[in-house]
Amino acid sequence: MPKSIPVNQPLLDGNERAYLTRCIDDGWVGSDGPFVAEFERRFAARVGRKHGVAVSSGSAGLEASVAALRIGPGDEVILPTLTIISCAAPVVRAGGVPVVVDADPSTWNVDVSRIEERVTPRTRAIMVVHTYGLPVDMAPVLDLARRRGLRIIEDAAEMHGQTYRGRPCGSFGDLSVFSFYPNKHVTTGEGGMILADDDALAERCRALRNLCFLPGRRFVHEELGWNFRITNLQAAVGLAQLERLTEFVAKKRRIGGLYTELLRGVPGLQLPLPRTEYADNIYWVYGLVLDERIGFDAEEAMRRLAARGIGTRPFFYPMHQQPVFTRMGLFKGESYPVAERLAQQGFYVPSGLALSEDDIRHVALHLIQALRTTSP
Repeated sequence: MPKSIPVNQPLLDGNERAYLTRCIDDGWVGSDGPFVAEFERRFAARVGRKHGVAVSSGSAGLEASVAALRIGPGDEVILPTLTIISCAAPVVRAGGVPVVVDADPSTWNVDVSRIEERVTPRTRAIMVVHTYGLPVDMAPVLDLARRRGLRIIEDAAEMHGQTYRGRPCGSFGDLSVFSFYPNKHVTTGEGGMILADDDALAERCRALRNLCFLPGRRFVHEELGWNFRITNLQAAVGLAQLERLTEFVAKKRRIGGLYTELLRGVPGLQLPLPRTEYADNIYWVYGLVLDERIGFDAEEAMRRLAARGIGTRPFFYPMHQQPVFTRMGLFKGESYPVAERLAQQGFYVPSGLALSEDDIRHVALHLIQALRTTSP
């Protein structure tokens, strides 16, 4: 049997066990426990925000953010087409219209030079999504939002510890959202966080997270919300993870640096940019894009690596090609060639914090062999 290396494995060898034991010993396992408020406070402080609202997932955070900004029928929200469906789905469910923009071929983020041409009188917000390891170039986006009176929802799900020109990612949106899925730098298993500076927006997110109970009149509702609460158990794990974020970021950069050293110069392989003028790559995952001339696509490359015991995952599938949206009549006749190529040719290799140097060398060796052969 070949050595098996999963696409992600988190590190849970800090204070996680001690904090979970405290939850159990104290009986605080639900959403009212003290670790929730402490996790919110410390995470918000780490990103330089006034308020943190812990939720059950990053997707839940985006749902609540769209609702908190009162985006509704006919309202347009501009977002990248190369992203997870969690970004577009809340807009559609609210009756709004997702308006998508192609990707930048080098950073794999949204092409910021194409955003303004998508603005119309119905545009209400721009959803910025930092993808894979490098942040979006925020200066032109912030300038556009200011000039056109638009709100910003910042999806920083993958950007724990990343900065843009020295300022933390997650500090730019009217509402900013993080994810704590197991493959994130900080994980709670499932979970997320909404960050805000505006008191009223933060309070609205808290209400939407908790079924919109009326203050002082539980079980009475003037508006529909969700049960998007996080548990004290999850927050305890998140707090232990947050304590090591600086360490985790440094390790991710070492992982990315070693992969680049081993794979630099391999024909037909586009590696992630190590840096731009505004940020060094955080390597949330180590993505690769195959040149079409190599003769096969990412699906075939992943199949070959799976046969060698190496876990992989494809790049995001473009929003404008999602069957659920095309059946709704969205994005008719639209084509975004960069995103389409990245989705066809892009994938990422094992990138979790538990990777050893030997694991990375093993993956790189088998990746090179898989690309050079005509069969697995």
